[in-house]
Amino acid sequence: MNYLAQWSFDPFVVVCAGIVLLHERGLARLARRSRPERTRARRRRALVFYAGLALLLLTVTSPIHYWAGDYFFVHMIEHILIMFFAPILIVAGAPWLPLVHALPVGLRRSAGRALLLSGWAAPLRALGRLFTNGVVAVALYNLVMCVWHLPIAFDAAETDQAIHIWLMHGSFLVSGVLFWLQVIPSYPIRPRLGWPGRIAAIFVTDCVMFVLAMALSILTAHSWYPVYDHLPGVTLSLPSPTSSSARPSSGSAVTSGRSRRSSGPSAGRSRSRARRARCSSTSSGARLASPSARLRVRDRRRVAVRSSGASPPASACPRAVRRDAVD
Repeated sequence: MNYLAQWSFDPFVVVCAGIVLLHERGLARLARRSRPERTRARRRRALVFYAGLALLLLTVTSPIHYWAGDYFFVHMIEHILIMFFAPILIVAGAPWLPLVHALPVGLRRSAGRALLLSGWAAPLRALGRLFTNGVVAVALYNLVMCVWHLPIAFDAAETDQAIHIWLMHGSFLVSGVLFWLQVIPSYPIRPRLGWPGRIAAIFVTDCVMFVLAMALSILTAHSWYPVYDHLPGVTLSLPSPTSSSARPSSGSAVTSGRSRRSSGPSAGRSRSRARRARCSSTSSGARLASPSARLRVRDRRRVAVRSSGASPPASACPRAVRRDAVD
């Protein structure tokens, strides 16, 4: 199977083509009224912006998008490219002034006056200030990422391509651009967050991504999404109740073996104490008997050994023998 032969068409191709045409038109108009060094700087930024658009198109039209419907990890790679890397390049490319200057002068001025000065556009201005606020942009970015990975939203996007392309991918891209505008300077827009705020925003976002990734992989024993239930290897193989109940038996055998090994010295000490008790009772009994009785017993033992011709047996109570010898 050729994994690199599956390319598809996405409506983002048309959108990106229109944006590139407008951007080039704006660059041409700005070049006629700017110094050469500024024109060259805009061209360098334009290349970064085009790289972001190219990465976006590569993500949604290449085999990455095709195999994302079959392999969950490929789908997660697609989301990271759309939310993380493509917005970084787009924001670093700073396409705002060229895109604005691509419009005709009359339209640009009338639209600017309407949006900045008219009363009917006041809600739009308030909405723009809200979404460009640093804290709101960071919170929106993480909220969009978490909401779209809920099973109900994820399955809706997988079963409806319009939701998948325009709502899911579109919200990923827009929220990613708003987030990275708070981190990366994008002329003429400056980040609202200071350097401590930028570091905190990236750290918090990384923590949210890590927890989400762990929840989708290691911390679950089954797939969150029914669209991937048919695939082997999507769900994590955790011990089933049957196997987990069987494992303690082997563990108990090991534990019992350890207990036997650990109880061996104590059992030996118990046997030694019992043997010493028997020996002490024997020796005490020998001491309670009369000396003449002890001598008669010893003489009978010696005669029996000499008549049999065998060596004296080893006494089970060496201390008692020594005491007898001493007595």
